[in-house]
Amino acid sequence: MRRVLLIGCGEVGAKHADALTRADALDLVAVADPSPVAAPPPGVPLLANWETALKEYGPDLVVVATPPGPALVAARAAARTGAVVLVEKPAAIAPADLRPAEEDRRIYVAFQPHFAPGLTWLLTQSTVRQAAVRLVCRRDRGYYRDWRTQYATAGGILHQQAIHGLALALRLLPPGPVRSSTAEVRRVRQWGESEDRVTATVLFESGAVLTVDARVDSDEPRRHDVTLYLDGGQELHVRGRNLEAGLGPAPTAPDDRALRLAMYRALAAGDTGPLHPCLFPLSELRRTLEVIDHAYRTARTVPAARTAS
Repeated sequence: MRRVLLIGCGEVGAKHADALTRADALDLVAVADPSPVAAPPPGVPLLANWETALKEYGPDLVVVATPPGPALVAARAAARTGAVVLVEKPAAIAPADLRPAEEDRRIYVAFQPHFAPGLTWLLTQSTVRQAAVRLVCRRDRGYYRDWRTQYATAGGILHQQAIHGLALALRLLPPGPVRSSTAEVRRVRQWGESEDRVTATVLFESGAVLTVDARVDSDEPRRHDVTLYLDGGQELHVRGRNLEAGLGPAPTAPDDRALRLAMYRALAAGDTGPLHPCLFPLSELRRTLEVIDHAYRTARTVPAARTAS
């Protein structure tokens, strides 16, 4: 059995706690959080300090589910102990925070939707030249509280909501720096420093094109899709409320817990064999953050037509 420490027991950490208690060959030995939103599973000790938990329990696997910034600090500290680390996105807001570090080779980003049906095969392909990411959902006022209120601690829609699709698309597009981008940011409800909608077109020096339309103020059915345009004219549609359908039919999409369990299994197998194609190394996250950063830095803010009460 591999010993697992969970750092952070808020909304996302609680989902990890639930899945980890159901994972084969994993033993959740402790949860570390000074002010947990959710209670740890029965029988699992709660510690206020993750440094103490690392020393006391010596985990083989550490799952970090804290806000950006602290997440990267905890993940790197855990990796330096020799543990394999899974950290929740986006881990950091500024691309400069992801300057390469030796311990990063043991850290992976928690993109469980990348384990959706068909995506293992897709990640071995290299013919994508254009990608379109579309996110439609609705976040209420309660979502923008605590650390999510300020852009400096939470980032915007592209960091917190659309990053699953952006990270997938950027893994499939040819490598290379951004040549230019045009973007619009709309802030209407003003519930925090984040925005209600972002549209962007990003051009790369390789000739690849990425378009984004992400909004969190919509009453439309939720979706988070990626359309991929291949060299031969073929289109592939990665579907699902949050990509969980992958390339398969939406009604047969695995649930969030099943995708987390697949992610944990891949981490375990990575110790003894080749890495699973869907594991997302922390080092690859820097490109995603650089593209997001470029889009926001060049964006035009569209004045609000109204202010919600």
